[in-house]
Amino acid sequence: VYGSQIVLIIAPAATGFALMVGITLGLPAGYYGGRIDTLLSFLANLVLAFPVILLFYLLVTPGIMDTPIPYAMAGLFFLFPIIFFSVLFWTRFKNRPDRLYILLGITLILGGWIYVGLVFDKDPLHIVHIDPNQLNIFVAVVFASSPGVFRIVRGLTMDIKTRDYVAAAQTRGESPWYIMLWEILPNARGPLIVDACLRIGYTTILLGTLGYFGLGLAPESPDWGTAIKDASRLLRSFIHPALPPTIALMSFVLGLSLLADSLRE
Repeated sequence: VYGSQIVLIIAPAATGFALMVGITLGLPAGYYGGRIDTLLSFLANLVLAFPVILLFYLLVTPGIMDTPIPYAMAGLFFLFPIIFFSVLFWTRFKNRPDRLYILLGITLILGGWIYVGLVFDKDPLHIVHIDPNQLNIFVAVVFASSPGVFRIVRGLTMDIKTRDYVAAAQTRGESPWYIMLWEILPNARGPLIVDACLRIGYTTILLGTLGYFGLGLAPESPDWGTAIKDASRLLRSFIHPALPPTIALMSFVLGLSLLADSLRE
C-alpha cells in the first residue's frame, strides 16, 4: 500500500498536467489551423517519433537530471494550468468583473504559490514541495504524454467546429476562445476522459518499468517497480515476495482499462 502512494500521486497528476498542455495547445491548433497548426503538429509528431521508453530513459538519466533542463521544462509546463484557468474564467465572466476579478485573483495567487513551491522550492509555508527525482519523472511523463493529448484535442476540435451550435455561437459574436473553451471543449470531454484513464494506466506501467531498472526514483523508494526488482533476486528460492507488487500493478492498470471501456460505452 505504501509503495502505491508515489505512483498514485505522480501518474494522475502528471496526466492532468498533460491534459492541460494538450488542451491549451490543441484547441487553437484545431480551431485556427494554418501555420500555428502546422508548427504545433510538427513539434508533436517530432516527440511522438521517439520510442516512449527511450524518451523516458533519456529524460531521467543522471546526465540530464543534474542539468537545469528538468527545472526549465517544469517551469514551462506548470504555467499551462494557470493560463488555462485564467483564460477560462476571463472568457466566461468578462462581462461580470465583480466575479471575474475574484476568480482571477484566486487562480493567480493559488497557482503562483503552487508554481513557486514546485519549480523553485520556495514555498514560504513549506507545504508545496516535490522531491527532485520525482520532479524529473513528473516532467518526463508530461513531456511524453502531452503530444498524444494534443493530437486528440486537435482532431476533436476540427470535427466539432463544423457543428451547428458552434456556428450559432459565432453568429452571436462570441470570441474564438469562448467558443473553444465553452462550446467545443465540453463536447469533447467524453473521449478525453477515456484517454485520461488509459493514459494513467500506461503511465503507471512506465513508472514501474523505470523503477525496475532503477531509473528516476530513489533506490530506496518503495514503488511497485523497485519492489518487483528487489523480489526478482529471490525468484529461484521464493516466488511470493514478487506477487504483491506485481498483482497490485496489474490490477490497477486492468481496473483503469475496464473503467475506460465502461466510459466509452
